[in-house]
Amino acid sequence: MSVGTAFHPRTSALNSTLAWGEWSGYFAAAVYADFHDIEYNAIREAAAVIDVSPLYKYVISGPDAMRLVDRVITRDATKLAVGQVFYTPWCDERGRVIDDGTVTRRDDTTYFWTAAVPSYRWFTMNAHGLDVSIRDVSEDVAALALQGPSAHEVLEAATRQDWADLRYFRHRRTEVGGIEADVTRTGYTGDLGYELWVDAGSAVELWDAVFEAGQPFGIRPAGIRALDVARVEAAWPELVD
Repeated sequence: MSVGTAFHPRTSALNSTLAWGEWSGYFAAAVYADFHDIEYNAIREAAAVIDVSPLYKYVISGPDAMRLVDRVITRDATKLAVGQVFYTPWCDERGRVIDDGTVTRRDDTTYFWTAAVPSYRWFTMNAHGLDVSIRDVSEDVAALALQGPSAHEVLEAATRQDWADLRYFRHRRTEVGGIEADVTRTGYTGDLGYELWVDAGSAVELWDAVFEAGQPFGIRPAGIRALDVARVEAAWPELVD
């Protein structure tokens, strides 16, 4: 049975047609408007927010955290700098892709890892002999994708900070409406965008702060249908079955 994400008090009120999909055991709005092209246009012409909380999320930490990341992903983890994000697949021992996601290096020994499928067991198996901690924080962290050409202005209005220097695939800690959050300049729409990662208990307050800041810029929620269209256009296909 599906359950609501931490943003459900807001997404359910806006999803008046009850057009829900299922994403990793969570309710995911398929479309809020009568047609998903309205939400797609917000992604391409203004600003849209997408609840991406159903992603699996892990914190990898400890003296050997980098060695574990390097064992698992197909990219060179030694080149991942603090404050940088890798988009990467990881494979099994036969070279078959298991999943893809992002790995953010938050400090020298801490990484924040997202995945589309449960990956805790695979990470643990590959951590044999390493001094490393693996925490599944999937239910503890909510995630909101802020995407579109006006996303930059919305984020600056919400944080009252300058974001012009945050490069693509980079990370910064900030406050949104007084709420601590991690922001990465990432997303699957192919447009300008950011992903906001916040403690699940503060998700509704974050949503409200972002929407208040975004009103002058035509912000609107977008469902997974619009996201899928944008993702295909951006050539960010799913790498797993």
